Amino acid sequence: MNITPSVVRAERDWILRRDEQIVAIINETRDRLGVLFETNVDHITIEQYHAAVIDLFARGDIAVNVAAYCRILRELDVAGDYPGFIVDEILGRELAATVAGEQPLALLAQATFHFADIHVHGDETENAGVDDLDAALAAGFQTRLPGWSWREQKSPFSIE
Repeated sequence: MNITPSVVRAERDWILRRDEQIVAIINETRDRLGVLFETNVDHITIEQYHAAVIDLFARGDIAVNVAAYCRILRELDVAGDYPGFIVDEILGRELAATVAGEQPLALLAQATFHFADIHVHGDETENAGVDDLDAALAAGFQTRLPGWSWREQKSPFSIE
């Protein structure tokens, strides 16, 4: 596999075209997490998703890695799927963390990936890694985007 600027652009465009699926997964995940944590989490819009994708891919150092993870997951298939379970989980977890950003968001995205992944099932015609890719993008972007009240308040641990 050769990752070039044109490949990075193609992966960004693929992620943008996947907007309806990813935004739906984000909002469903936020609803489920909101119930578990007894809070309301704002839904995101397709426009917010597009802006976040464009912003992420404007950072070349992140964009090349996100594109590589996406390309690998889109191509990954294992006969019977289960024997390849670990590979797609590791790649999905790392993609989610990369999209989300620095700690603690990276760790939250990794945990959210596993939570979202159990609810995301791909089409029989898709490679095994595609549903993990969708769950990873949803976990990373849902963590990165606003909507969680704890992220929109000043931390009580901030010292001036």
